[in-house]
Amino acid sequence: MSDKGVDIKNGEKQADTAPTPQNTPIFTAPLASAAAVSSETADALAAQNPALLSMLQGRLGSLIGASSGYIESLPKAVRERVDGLRYLQQQHTQIDKQLHLEIFELEKKYSQLYAPLYARRTSIIQGAAEPTADEKAEGAKIAAAERDADADASGIAEDADEEDVAGVPDFWLTALRNHPQLAELITDRDEGAIKFLRDIRLAYLDDQPGFRLEFEFAENPFFTNAVLAKTYVYEQSDVAGDLEFGSAKGTEIDWKPEHDLSVTVETKKQRHKTTNRTRVVKKTVPAETFFSFFATVQEPDEEDDSEQADETRDRIELDYELAEEFKEKIVPCAVDWFTGKALAYEGLDDDEEYDDGFMDDYYDDDDDDDESDDDDDDEDTLSRSAKEAAEPPQCKNQ
Repeated sequence: MSDKGVDIKNGEKQADTAPTPQNTPIFTAPLASAAAVSSETADALAAQNPALLSMLQGRLGSLIGASSGYIESLPKAVRERVDGLRYLQQQHTQIDKQLHLEIFELEKKYSQLYAPLYARRTSIIQGAAEPTADEKAEGAKIAAAERDADADASGIAEDADEEDVAGVPDFWLTALRNHPQLAELITDRDEGAIKFLRDIRLAYLDDQPGFRLEFEFAENPFFTNAVLAKTYVYEQSDVAGDLEFGSAKGTEIDWKPEHDLSVTVETKKQRHKTTNRTRVVKKTVPAETFFSFFATVQEPDEEDDSEQADETRDRIELDYELAEEFKEKIVPCAVDWFTGKALAYEGLDDDEEYDDGFMDDYYDDDDDDDESDDDDDDEDTLSRSAKEAAEPPQCKNQ
């Protein structure tokens, strides 16, 4: 595991850190024109002479952090003063380390104050309790204010034929579907399983800086786990003292037979070239799924500059971004994501279009070619998945 981490508190990129959820926005803005020109130039160079581009990138990379010779050229007395300033900077970093640790402890303290609110929220969502008259009245005022309507109006239409429904059905599925990034992760097949999601909780670690995301599920036909969790451990930067994402470990999902959402089954009908007899061959292939979030991904060696290693690093970075979204936005403001209000104060348009492949780095690609069969001639490929016959309707903003 690399000793480098992802800075979670400071908006600036440090010399010993990878891009962070804060300095690498989830919803990226258009690049500046200069960067676009540089990208086009690099693409043109790569097309004409990829070997030359690779050599230039290697040499430029070796210059990062290298001395320009300016400091060494200063008079000895000035260099000694600079050394003194370096010591002062080191003392500043030590104070920063203490600051960030105390901020983390403050987060843990306030999480205990939030706990009763989250417990109350969960009981109402699951139908174990009903809001009090005061809770409903105050909530109706909030809803009316958001609509710029009469403060006494609840905005809830009376329905004489209304069915007796417990709790808030599909609360978490709707909330997650309203989050643009998570909406790209959730497939139609996933919706059937996420309907059984009862709660998402945030728990801070006691023995070290870090936190755990816990997804509690009701009994369901997809897996046996009652709770799927992802644990994130922080490391502290030696440069600025910031807490950084250091490692992550997820729950291994115990899929029930024929309900594994992480794979699909391809069925191929093959005809023998001499006997003309046919046979059916089934092959399991990886499938895109929201539940890939719970996979534990090992970080490649620092020296590994292969394309696969870069893709793995991108996936880890995206995983940290998702963790930060759950920790800072989804769990604290779940009802706002359920109603769609969060899209407004997050500055997101629910009709905004994102580029295809926005979440491609999160999924593993299966590029292996099928092995040839000397006894096979014509092949008719029939694809089958474990998709539910009745797909749930698309979640709408309330």
